[in-house]
Amino acid sequence: MSKEYTPHIVAAPEDFAKVVLMPGDPLRARFIAENYMENPRLVNNVRGIQGYTGVYKGTPVSVMASGMGMPSMGIYSYELYRFFGVDTILRIGSAGALQADLPLRRIVLGMGASTDSNYAHQYHLPGGFAPLCSYRTLRTCTEAAKELGYGYTVGNLLSTDVFYNDEERLPEIFRSVEAYGKMGVLAVEMEAAALYMNAARYGKNALAICTISDSLITGEALSSAERQESFTEMMELALLTAKKLTDRD
Repeated sequence: MSKEYTPHIVAAPEDFAKVVLMPGDPLRARFIAENYMENPRLVNNVRGIQGYTGVYKGTPVSVMASGMGMPSMGIYSYELYRFFGVDTILRIGSAGALQADLPLRRIVLGMGASTDSNYAHQYHLPGGFAPLCSYRTLRTCTEAAKELGYGYTVGNLLSTDVFYNDEERLPEIFRSVEAYGKMGVLAVEMEAAALYMNAARYGKNALAICTISDSLITGEALSSAERQESFTEMMELALLTAKKLTDRD
């Protein structure tokens, strides 16, 4: 079994399942592998970005960290799609609510991903581009959520490049965020748009499954410990979605 070498992944193409879960945190990737998979094996650890492949309820599934932000997600999703035979990537992570009626711990499925990033400039498009998830993947995820009895909300996300904004520009930033909220955007995160654009460019599939960890409207927020406890449903939903997608192919 020959290894495929990229600057960020060293593995054989056969090391990855067709569906890969991608949390931002390498430790969350390890947690999923150790707690939900049978016979998980480490298939990548370049730069500490841990990737595992194992079996979930009889179905091969992989999980690998993406790191934080669109540049990092862009790198890892590109390499998985282009060089390692991955068909579908399910991003799992936190998001900040932009709607007052989105409570903490609510699962949000990103049908689309607006962005303040210039990631799409590389494609030299003559206009704007709307990064969307894969409909089949979204539909399968909603079926899995209903099977598990988990509530969810489907809608548009905002993928932003900046976590810490210049304090002098905070009023302007909040006005911008409020404007996205008025357009119906559900929540803000930092990876989905790049993932969706890579999937679109290379004919692959993607979906962001997020848990509301804080609210930019009410100011509520989960603690670090509460985040760990609250992400269980999101992880289980992603795993069942991966199983259903793989078993149908």
